Amino acid sequence: MQFELTKKYIEDLKEAIVRNDEIALIDLLQDLHPADLGEVLGELDVEESTVVYKVLDADRASDVLTHMEEDRRDKFLASLSSKEIAEQLIDNLDSDDAADMLNLFSQEQKEEIISLLEDRQQAEDIVDLLHYEEGTAGSLMAKELIKVNINWTVSNSVKEMRKQAEAIEHVYTVYVVDDDGCLVGRLPIKRLLLTPLKTRIADIYDSKIRSVGVDEDQEEIASMMEKYDLVALPVVDELGRLQGRITIDDVVDVIREEAERDYALASGISGDVDSSDTVYRLTRARLPWLLIGLIGGVMGARVIELYEGDLQLYPEMAFFIPLIAAMGGNAGVQSSAIIVQGLANKSMGMSGILPKLGKEFMVGLLNGIVCAALIFVYNLAFGDSLDLSYTVSIALLSVIIIATLFGTFVPLLLDRYDIDPALATGPFITTVNDVFGLFVYFMIGHLLYI
Repeated sequence: MQFELTKKYIEDLKEAIVRNDEIALIDLLQDLHPADLGEVLGELDVEESTVVYKVLDADRASDVLTHMEEDRRDKFLASLSSKEIAEQLIDNLDSDDAADMLNLFSQEQKEEIISLLEDRQQAEDIVDLLHYEEGTAGSLMAKELIKVNINWTVSNSVKEMRKQAEAIEHVYTVYVVDDDGCLVGRLPIKRLLLTPLKTRIADIYDSKIRSVGVDEDQEEIASMMEKYDLVALPVVDELGRLQGRITIDDVVDVIREEAERDYALASGISGDVDSSDTVYRLTRARLPWLLIGLIGGVMGARVIELYEGDLQLYPEMAFFIPLIAAMGGNAGVQSSAIIVQGLANKSMGMSGILPKLGKEFMVGLLNGIVCAALIFVYNLAFGDSLDLSYTVSIALLSVIIIATLFGTFVPLLLDRYDIDPALATGPFITTVNDVFGLFVYFMIGHLLYI
């Protein structure tokens, strides 16, 4: 049953905190998942969160911080000493989560926390992970895994696996390595259980295994795990030596973060921000795109000014200015969104730009014909100028086709030069198509109507 956070629950929790009733706190918190606990702590202030945190067992206390909102987690961590962070938090986290948590601190405090860790192997693993560049397989992987040597027997392997499993919460795969530590395959658990104890691993392991290098980009990893339905993926160094594993929960986080970032870019927000950030940071992330819109608006006004004389002679043309601008912007955003989505999920195929432009041209042509026909019928029914009807319909058809092609071409071009195609959606495409749509409208109007 899913936990539902209610106002009464928070009130009961706060009352127990005020009374310093540890038994009541434990009773209220004992059945909650760390994700639910993170939600609960988000409703408390720092002092109240500290009280709740200290009554949790070590495993849940460490896990809960990985589920807290970033701003609330940062404030809470600031209330803890380096020793408390090392002993109560880092020591109880998997190496990948511990490395992510340590990256929240300054270099000086990071080194202090690592020096206070009791588990030296854990400390070495964390230090190793901290050296990898953000967004790569090395920064995403965990060092905890189960591996056996290809020259071991089943009996020896089971003994070693039991020792290794003590530090691992979930066992997805048993990896097989050679004497140099290079990954050579995997060992299916079922085959291990059904094989005589004296059998060598070399005789029963599966050599077919997918892996990634430590420098592989996290988006490529997410795409690979999704394509092949993998729950875990081994990571190797330049020499093929097994370094760690990436699990599906890490990839889900990557997919979510990439989706949030692309949505923000498409909405005209640059940088990693959320509603809890400072006014200055939010303004800095949003202002550049608003300035692009401002420039586009000025350019659109200049286009209208250019044809001011035509508008004075035929003011009824002004009635359709918002329609032309909006339809051009919408058509461009639609096509760019489809292309960006296809590039993100690798469903675009290997065809070049021209075939994609050709397909989008046909889509734009059909959409444009339908919309142009409808507006033509509208003008015939409610207007008294056949020339205006032709002008608006032809302009609308032209604008939709051009905007569709532009919305297709720009993200493909950006992707060709390794620039995030999400930049092409939202304000940029809308602004350019608004300005160009107005120009096309007045130009066609000048030729046909004026």
